[in-house]
Amino acid sequence: MITEVKVCGLRRAEDARLAAELGASALGFVFWPRSPRALTADQARAIIRRLPPFVSTVGVFVNQPREEVLATASQAGVSVIQLHGDEEASTYTDCGFRVIKALPVGPGFTMAAVDGLPAEMTMLLDAFDPVRRGGTGQRIDLSVAAAAAARRPTILSGGLSPDTVQEAVRVVKPYAVDVSSGVESIPGVKDESKLRAFFAALQTGATCGS
Repeated sequence: MITEVKVCGLRRAEDARLAAELGASALGFVFWPRSPRALTADQARAIIRRLPPFVSTVGVFVNQPREEVLATASQAGVSVIQLHGDEEASTYTDCGFRVIKALPVGPGFTMAAVDGLPAEMTMLLDAFDPVRRGGTGQRIDLSVAAAAAARRPTILSGGLSPDTVQEAVRVVKPYAVDVSSGVESIPGVKDESKLRAFFAALQTGATCGS
């Protein structure tokens, strides 16, 4: 089975188009102002308008007011909202968007957090970083992630790169992976050779496991 891929932290149209051409099923745009990958709703919309059809677009937010989140998502034209902070997931169950909720795997993480997510939301597991939140390159604890992924469909993030993604998929068995810093030259600028290597590694891993 081919694992789905979300490429996140996109700021350039050429990077978004290449990710889509390589087979990414979702592209992520960060609207948290403190992120080095942040962009505006209008900047994201300009990129999204030039994408091929059938690619999901995800707006990433961290502890921002619900009204701001929904307004920005609508203005940008994303199809999915990703909550990557300490937001109360239940307040987004009827927001009009599909929702991804990130859970940090670190001190204090329990399966109660996994089981407590609303059923209609998709879980994303990331390495714990209370300051930068995501895109840090820190590797997630694969054994903990595997136990969580056994309970519900999971998007896996946290330290993924062309060199680590095969092992991560083999151990955790997520339905999708989320990569950002692992395919960059600098924050917000994707490296073409790393992007190609990432998708090639996934393809090779899927072929070897079939």
